[in-house]
Amino acid sequence: MTVPSTRRNPPWQRDELILALDLFFRHNPNHISQNHPEVVKLSEVLNGLPIHIERPDQEKFRNANGVYMKLCNFLRYDSSYKGRGLVRGGRLEKVIWDEFSADKEVLRRVAQAIINGQQDIAPTTSSMDEDEWAFPEGRVLYRLHRQRERRTDLVRKTKQRAQKAGGLRCTVCAFDFAAEYGEIGEGYIECHHTVPISEYEIGQETRLQDLALVCANCHRMLHRRRPWLTINELSQLRQTARA
Repeated sequence: MTVPSTRRNPPWQRDELILALDLFFRHNPNHISQNHPEVVKLSEVLNGLPIHIERPDQEKFRNANGVYMKLCNFLRYDSSYKGRGLVRGGRLEKVIWDEFSADKEVLRRVAQAIINGQQDIAPTTSSMDEDEWAFPEGRVLYRLHRQRERRTDLVRKTKQRAQKAGGLRCTVCAFDFAAEYGEIGEGYIECHHTVPISEYEIGQETRLQDLALVCANCHRMLHRRRPWLTINELSQLRQTARA
């Protein structure tokens, strides 16, 4: 006999809510039930995402009923729906709605990228750094993004090209680690992947021109808006702030 767990399953995260919202717009919960094939399919996808190691109540973890209830949570934000919708949801649902509901094409592309990319990353613990938590497209695409930024062969070639052109300086603010910190800063700079993972086709490789060398501060700023700021946009914001 299985004893029910007294611990609750982890809250829904960005990746999961993006996938749920994508299904919401493809199959409105008013017209389907928890037994709909797409609801069952999403339940299977969510159970396969490598973002939750701890699942206290495996039987209920992202099951079809839970998925359907989450779709119904989104109804309260839909202006075309005349009822109330389910009100017992999380605050992140409204955030995801505000970020993606106006552009269903982008939502579909990001959702598909999460599904396509989930096999390429290892399961993670529940702890996240600040950047991973805030990454607009969720943990799966954040980790894929970081993997591309850390490809040693491309990073090395990008640095070599910059050194031949005059040195390792931030493309946005021109910060030079070696000039600022001396020997300890020699050869150090971060690499920013300028193309969102969701815009890549399956199997598409990262190119040298997709990478930009930046300092840690500018790297974080580039990721703080959705869609991401370009190098030129952040440079212009910096110039405006300093004027």
